[in-house]
Amino acid sequence: MHISVDSDRCIGSAQCAVTVPSVFEQDEDGLSTVIPGREDGGGEPMVREAVRACPVRAITIKETEEV
Repeated sequence: MHISVDSDRCIGSAQCAVTVPSVFEQDEDGLSTVIPGREDGGGEPMVREAVRACPVRAITIKETEEV
């Protein structure tokens, strides 16, 4: 999987960072970002819950095929 946050849509509610702090953080503007190197979710089972918790649906997950 590949996780991304749409910074134009994000309102900085931090629900993702609260749900999965090992994958999401807030930048200097208070907007959520994916921690560099954690774009694959790092095997965290709560990533999908963080996506659901986002009030403006700024987080997307793209499934990637394992080779």
